[in-house]
Amino acid sequence: MTRVKGSAASRARRRRILKQASGYRGTRGRLYRAAKEAVMHAGHYAYVHRRLKKRDFRRLWIARISASSRAAGLTYSRFMNGLSKAGVELDRKQLAQLAIIDEQAFSKLADLARENL
Repeated sequence: MTRVKGSAASRARRRRILKQASGYRGTRGRLYRAAKEAVMHAGHYAYVHRRLKKRDFRRLWIARISASSRAAGLTYSRFMNGLSKAGVELDRKQLAQLAIIDEQAFSKLADLARENL
């Protein structure tokens, strides 16, 4: 019976972790043990923040729509309620873009929302 030597796999695993940690400051980018911990934490933060990003953007879009709808004389909730009653199927991302780029179109939407309250 021959014994199994795992040095090739171990080296490859360590090389992969260190490659992922390249660019990290100090020990975390150079030494395996610190790099492994840093990469694990980074992976966890990336996983969590991919989900939080969706919430953050929705909050941003709502804030932008709210500011523009208040400038047009409506609260956010009345604006959105009026649009839904009017059958406008623009999502918050599109409405926020309109609020920034095309203020005239947004004011027309606000008038439409006001009519359908």
